[in-house]
Amino acid sequence: MTQAYTYPLLIGQLLRSALQTSAQQRITYADQIDLTYADLEKRVKRLGSVLSGLGLGKDAVVAVMDWDSNRYLECFFSVPMVGATLHTVNVRLSPEQILYTINHAEDDAILVHEDFVPVLLPLLPRITRKVHLILLTDRADAVVPTGFSGEYEALLAAADPDFAFSEFDENTRATLFYTTGTTGDPKGVCYSHRQLVLHTMGQLVALGPIPGNGGVHRNDVYMPITPLFHVHGWGFPYAATLLGLHQVYPGRYEPTRLLALIEKHGVTFSHCVPTILAMLLQAPESASVDLSRWKVIIGGAALPEGLARAAMARGIDVHAAYGMSETCPFLTLADMVASQATADTALIRTATGKPIPMVQLRIVDPEMRDVAKDGISSGEVVARAPWLTQGYLKNTSGTKDLWGGGWLHTGDVGVMTPDGTLRITDRLKDVIKSGGEWISSLALENIVSTVNGVLEVAAVGVPDPRWGERPVLVLALGAVDVKDAKAEVSAAVDAAIGGGALSKWAAPNRIYIVKALPKTSVGKIDKKLIRSMIEDGSLSE
Repeated sequence: MTQAYTYPLLIGQLLRSALQTSAQQRITYADQIDLTYADLEKRVKRLGSVLSGLGLGKDAVVAVMDWDSNRYLECFFSVPMVGATLHTVNVRLSPEQILYTINHAEDDAILVHEDFVPVLLPLLPRITRKVHLILLTDRADAVVPTGFSGEYEALLAAADPDFAFSEFDENTRATLFYTTGTTGDPKGVCYSHRQLVLHTMGQLVALGPIPGNGGVHRNDVYMPITPLFHVHGWGFPYAATLLGLHQVYPGRYEPTRLLALIEKHGVTFSHCVPTILAMLLQAPESASVDLSRWKVIIGGAALPEGLARAAMARGIDVHAAYGMSETCPFLTLADMVASQATADTALIRTATGKPIPMVQLRIVDPEMRDVAKDGISSGEVVARAPWLTQGYLKNTSGTKDLWGGGWLHTGDVGVMTPDGTLRITDRLKDVIKSGGEWISSLALENIVSTVNGVLEVAAVGVPDPRWGERPVLVLALGAVDVKDAKAEVSAAVDAAIGGGALSKWAAPNRIYIVKALPKTSVGKIDKKLIRSMIEDGSLSE
């Protein structure tokens, strides 16, 4: 009697599906390398052979320090497919934090781009395990440092092109990365093969049925502008591969390079944090590039209304999405159908959106009781979905706090409307508490973002002996007069207070002007650092 095939949900299945329909589709790396999906499969097999030859299979941890490249995509597949864990190292962390994540993850190998070798080499004596080192480079004449196992392309060229991957339990750990908070060491976040496959399907079920220009379709050209070390590049490389899309990997994020790739390859779908989109719109080269076919999903931070309107003015189909490192990350997406059918769509596009399929969301009070879905009553957002991390690596107390009451606690404050639309109003740690009133820093920032000349804005609470905290604004401006800009910002806030959109407590005590707001390692505005700079007098009005 023939035994039925149980079809484990493994990452390799995503690539196998694409090969049946899109074997000759292209994958481009910064105009240096052009592959087909059939080529990708061969390279994934060769990498599997290399890893296996080094003893890096089941229970091994393989780290990658690279720019967004075809090599990284190959690691997305080959490392988990040999049964190992892919550790995507955040190369923007400090050297000490990078060292911490390498030791905490117990890496057995590190694939490192030559640009990051100067960061890694001084750390080697303090790495607690023996590690295999493989050089990644875009140069044919690069010198392999002493102690390295070899250079990536040379190792692949000598490897078995017919290496066979075995199948195993779909609950095997596939990926690991580290998320940084405001305090303490980075936290390790893990995902299984099953979780990543289900997240991929959830993304495509949410984005596939969108009519018109919205969503993601087989004729799209995909380019990530979210680093692949950040929550699997938000999971879209897996989704793009499953669909067999033409994929473009840009390498380093430089505005000139990104805009040139968008124009040359006709990129139609990307995702990024707000600061990256703002950077591209402000780049001088942007004016001559047609962006009217470009669809962009914004995550990692709230999409300000001013930025949304600036993008829409260029013809960009921009929408917000919501998730976090611990949620793989997708939880919600702005209503793309409604935004195409409504005249003024900025508020729809900037809303945190509706849960994608298989996601359950609640807004709860501190006792885990649901608050009213009236668009006014606020509470913490808690979630359930089949792809949420089950806990932090080697961190029992952090895991307990994350999953209090059997729901994943996001740490975000939000409201929900009767039709199920979520709008995040703040992070719990960023809510400004003044005179007994809670002020949403996001609401204040959103209003200020619409003022002419404001490129970036952060609203933070600073200690006040009388009121507990008072809001302070920090702005980065374009080519406008500082005095006029401050007056317009104050007028916009006063108008919002007068119209009931903000409470009277939201009027800022001070407005600081800076050249650029400080960012975290994943491109978010660093409010912790901004508060510190205000407190130590680094900023002046």
